[in-house]
Amino acid sequence: MWKSYSAIIRRYQKIPSPEERRLISKAQKGSKKSREELVLRHIGFVIFRIHKVAFPALIRRFGEDLLEEAILIIYKKIESYDLNYCDKHGNSNPVKFTSYIWKRIDGFIIDTLKKELSESNYYDRYSGYALRNGDLSPMSGQREADESIS
Repeated sequence: MWKSYSAIIRRYQKIPSPEERRLISKAQKGSKKSREELVLRHIGFVIFRIHKVAFPALIRRFGEDLLEEAILIIYKKIESYDLNYCDKHGNSNPVKFTSYIWKRIDGFIIDTLKKELSESNYYDRYSGYALRNGDLSPMSGQREADESIS
């Protein structure tokens, strides 16, 4: 699946901050072309974050869905990005767009995987661990014995 995105990643390389800020400005003014270019230039970053945060088995199972939803997050974040951001002293402090979306993408990946895994009982069936209250915990001894029999 990820090989199909390699052509996009090669074609839409990272860009310098001034160019990125120019594209964001145009996108916020309504340029659909600039918005799409920004998203295409950040697909590689999103794929990197998915591979950094999720286990390979989870990537195989949920990776494409995570990428699709993360792309929608990028579209939303383009609109909310503050080009005139200043620190608490009033000094201009431009932030790279990848830094701006990084925590949101990671949080989304973790939250989605927690939800999917708790709904599917993935850990109960495959790892001997259960996802309870957002944390992985070993299954009880009786339940482990029941699982090993079946």
